[in-house]
Amino acid sequence: MYRYFLVIVILIASAIPSHAQKYTVEKSTVIFFSDAAIEDITAENSETSGLLNVSSSEFAFLIPIKKFRFDKSLMEEHFNEKYLESEKFPNAIFKGILEGFQFDKAHQELNAVGKLTIHGIARDVVIPASIERSGNKLIARSKFVIKLEEYKIKIPQLMWQNIAEEVEVTVEFIYKPL
Repeated sequence: MYRYFLVIVILIASAIPSHAQKYTVEKSTVIFFSDAAIEDITAENSETSGLLNVSSSEFAFLIPIKKFRFDKSLMEEHFNEKYLESEKFPNAIFKGILEGFQFDKAHQELNAVGKLTIHGIARDVVIPASIERSGNKLIARSKFVIKLEEYKIKIPQLMWQNIAEEVEVTVEFIYKPL
């Protein structure tokens, strides 16, 4: 699946006119947080790949599910095997546009509008984001909530006090010119 995403990124990049400015994810942090009655669960992933076309405001990124790291190895195992089924659905993918993006602005608040695919389910989403220019790099940040049921991620009845029905996702991507 990772190879498939790279082919898509290359196809998108090749379809963009050569004078367009393309950026790629240099460094990433994706954190999800589950605030449940019995325990809080946090996991972090720094393996996101992605592409941003600053001329058209189009972007896409891929998050490999197995690269989320937990404090407890058993949580990581359950996350991959029972909940996200990462063998069957190895990646979360977003493809969309940064609505109102202006490359010449030093800082801007906007919305990322597009399709977010998790657990094999693609949904139209609008996610608030901020973009900051720092030298020749762009820093994108966002915090949003994902409802597990919307992506058909089932929580066993016995675990409802351990895992929240909604998880908070925080992302930071540092883009560099391609």
